[in-house]
Amino acid sequence: MSSDELLFGIHAVEAALKSDSVTEVVVAGGRHDGRMQGLLHQAGERSVTVREVSRRELDELARGQRHQGVIAYARAAKVRGEGELHELLDRVEGPPFLLILDGVTDPHNLGACLRSADAAGVHGVVAPRDKAAGLNATVRKVASGAAETTPFFQVTNLARTLRELQDRGIWLVGAAGEAEADLYAVDLKGPLAVVMGAEGKGLRRLTREHCDTLAKIPMAGAVESLNVSVATGIFLFEALRQRR
Repeated sequence: MSSDELLFGIHAVEAALKSDSVTEVVVAGGRHDGRMQGLLHQAGERSVTVREVSRRELDELARGQRHQGVIAYARAAKVRGEGELHELLDRVEGPPFLLILDGVTDPHNLGACLRSADAAGVHGVVAPRDKAAGLNATVRKVASGAAETTPFFQVTNLARTLRELQDRGIWLVGAAGEAEADLYAVDLKGPLAVVMGAEGKGLRRLTREHCDTLAKIPMAGAVESLNVSVATGIFLFEALRQRR
C-alpha cells in the first residue's frame, strides 16, 4: 500500500470509489450519518476493505489534512501524455473544447480549474510536465471528483503541443489582462482551447505568441486581476454559454 496515494474527504473518496481506484477506506468510529453510510455502501459494492479507527488515529493518518471522518488509499490518478491527447481529439464528437494551463503550480488552483473544466464540459485539460502542479491528493480533494472524470494531459513541450492543436484547426484563446479584446466579444463557439497563465505571471512569452487571439475579463472595480482558477471559470462558462 506504500505506493498508493492518500485521499481525504467525502468528495474525493466517493469519486475515487466510482473510478475503482480505491484499495482501502479508513473511517472514524462514531460517524454514522447518511452520507457516510452511502460511501460505505459504495465501498461494499466494490469489495473494498473498510477499516474503522479512532478519531485521533484518523487525524494522524491524514497528516493534518481536513478529512471529514474518512480517508482512503487509492492508486494514483491517471495522467496522460501527448499521444493520448491526440487519441482523445480523434474521438471527440463535435468541436473540441480544451483548457490549457501554462504552468499553474498551486495544487489548490489546479484542483479548482479541473472542477470548473468538468462543470463546463471541457474534453481535456493540458499542462506542462515540468514546473507545474500534477495530480496529487490535494488536487483530487479540491477537484471534488473532477480529477477522475476530466482527462488530464501533461506534455513535455507545450509550445509544440499548441502548434499541433492549431494544425488540427483548434483556435487558441489566451487570457491576458492587457489584451484589447473583451472576452464577451470573442467568438468561442468552434474548436477551442482556452489558455490560462500561471499565478501572478500570466502567460509565458512563447505561449502568448502561439495564441490566435488574446482576451481580457472586463474589470469594474479596483482590483486589476483575478485568481487563475476564478478567471478560468469565467472563461470556460462564457465559452459554454456561447456553445449552447
